[in-house]
Amino acid sequence: MRCVVTGATGYIGGRLAPRLAAEGHDVRCVVRRPEKMRDVPWARQVEIVRGDVLDEESMRAACRGADVLYYLVHSLSESGFAAVDRQAAMISAQAAREAGVSRIVFLGGMHPEGVELSEHLASRAEVGEIFLRSGIPTVVLQAAVILGSGSASFEMLRYLTERLPVMLTPSWVHHRVQPIAIRDVLHYLVRVVTVPPEVNRTFDIGGPDVLTYLQMMEGFAEVAELPRRTMLPVPVLTPRLSSHWVNLVTPVPRSTAVPLIDSLVHEVVASEHDIDRFVAQPDGGLTGFHRAVQLALQRISSGQVETRWSGANASYAPSDPLPSDPSWAGGSVYSDVRERASSASAEHVWDVVTGIGGERGWYSFPLGWWARGVLDRLAGGVGLRRGRRDADFLKVGDALDWWRVEECVDSDADDDIRAGLDLAEGERLLRLRAEMKAPGLAWLELRVAPDGTGSHYRQRAIFFPHGLAGHAYWWVIAPFHVLVFGGMERRIVAAAERSERGEDPEPPAGPLARLRDRRTQRDAARSRPSVVRCAPRT
Repeated sequence: MRCVVTGATGYIGGRLAPRLAAEGHDVRCVVRRPEKMRDVPWARQVEIVRGDVLDEESMRAACRGADVLYYLVHSLSESGFAAVDRQAAMISAQAAREAGVSRIVFLGGMHPEGVELSEHLASRAEVGEIFLRSGIPTVVLQAAVILGSGSASFEMLRYLTERLPVMLTPSWVHHRVQPIAIRDVLHYLVRVVTVPPEVNRTFDIGGPDVLTYLQMMEGFAEVAELPRRTMLPVPVLTPRLSSHWVNLVTPVPRSTAVPLIDSLVHEVVASEHDIDRFVAQPDGGLTGFHRAVQLALQRISSGQVETRWSGANASYAPSDPLPSDPSWAGGSVYSDVRERASSASAEHVWDVVTGIGGERGWYSFPLGWWARGVLDRLAGGVGLRRGRRDADFLKVGDALDWWRVEECVDSDADDDIRAGLDLAEGERLLRLRAEMKAPGLAWLELRVAPDGTGSHYRQRAIFFPHGLAGHAYWWVIAPFHVLVFGGMERRIVAAAERSERGEDPEPPAGPLARLRDRRTQRDAARSRPSVVRCAPRT
C-alpha cells in the first residue's frame, strides 16, 4: 500500500516509517522541514515531501494517490493546542477524503469513560472523533504509558526512580496503569492496515501487566539493580505541583510533564481487547513491563536510541531571522566571534566539536553552564538535562541539551548543501539553535576547516534581541563570554591536539566535570566507548 506518515520526525513516526517500508509499503513522509530527514539512515527508503497538517494545499498533495494516512501529530506544548489540533485534524481528514484515501490510522491516549478528562486527553479524544466521523474508515489506537528508549514517559519514570531514593509520592502514583512497550505499539500500527474496510472504531492497546505507577517505579529499580526506593505518600501534591517537580528532577520539561501526569490522574486500563480479533499479537506475545524496561535500558546503554521525545519538530515562526541573514536584513544582532589555529587535523577537531554536550559537557566554565541550566528549568525551559539522543552521532533535528541541531555538515556533504551554506572545500559546520528561555533568538556556530598541515577553528555566538529586555540581557551576560566562549575555544582546540597525540581528549574542567566523570565511571556498564562523529551524508 501507499502510506502517508505525518509526524515522521517525531518519536513514533520516526520509528514507524522505516518499518512500513521494510514491510514493502510505499511510504511518503510529510514533514515541515525536509532537511531534517537528510541524515536519517532510512531516508532513501521513503519519499519525503514538504507539508504541514495546517496547510490544506500541502496535505491534499501529500494524500494524492495514497491508501492509508497515519496521523501521528499532537501539538503537545503549544499554547491554544486544542484549537490547533482540531483545525489540523479537520484539514487532514478533508484532504484524505478528497484524495480517496481508504483508511486513517490515529494513535491517541487511553482514557476511562464517564470522567472529566484533562485538556490534553480531551483534545486527543476529540481528534479521534473527527477522524471517525470523517467518512473514511478509521482505526484509533488508544495507548496509556509507552515504554521505550527515548520516550518521554519512560524518561520520566527512569529519572524519577534513579535520582530519588526517597520520594514524596502524590496520590496519582497509586492509580492503575496498563503500560505497553514501544515495539508492541509499532506492531499494531504496522499490522492495522489489514483490518477490514468496514471497521471504523477505537481500540485500546496495552501490555500484559497492569500496575500502579508506584509499582512501575519499584519495578524499574529492580530491573536497573538500584537499591529499594522509599516512597512517602503526600496527598496534597497535585498533578500541577507534580509537573514542577518532574521539571526539576528529570529531563522532561514542565510543558511535556503536564499532559503525561494528567493522563495518570485516572486509572488507564484497557476496557477491551478487541484488537486481537483483527491483528494477531507479536510472536512470543506482548512484552511484559520488566522486559520492556530491560530492552529500553539496553538500547540506551548501547547508544541505539532510534528516536527521542525531544527530537520532535520545534515550532519556529517563518519570519524568524537566521544567523545566515545579511546585516542589511534589518534588526539588531549581537555576536561573539572567536578563531584559533590548531596543529591538529580538521578531522580531530571535528570529532571533538560533534562530541560536545550531554555527558561530555561544553569544555568551559561548567559551573556557569550548570547555573544557566537550572535557571532555565526554573523558568519552565528545557535546561541542560535533555542530553544527546546518541553519544556518537549528531543529525539535523537532534536535541542537544538546550540546543537544537540546525545544521551538521561534514566534509563529504553534498555539493548543493555546501554551496547553500557558503562552505569552503573541506570545511565543516555545526549550527545549534538555542531553545532555552531568553528574550531573543540565539545560535552557536562551530566551523572547522583544513589549514595546511593543521586546521582552523571558528566559533560564533549570535543573538537577535527582542525588545529592550533582549538588549539588556546581552550586555548583562557579556562579561561571562570570556569565561564561557573563550574557554570553550581554547579547550576544544587543546582537546583535539591531545587526541591527535593519543592522549585523553577530555581533561577535567572543574569540580562538576570531575563529579560527572566519577558518575560515568560508576555507570561504566551502561556506557559506550567515546567515538564521536557526525552522521555520514550521501
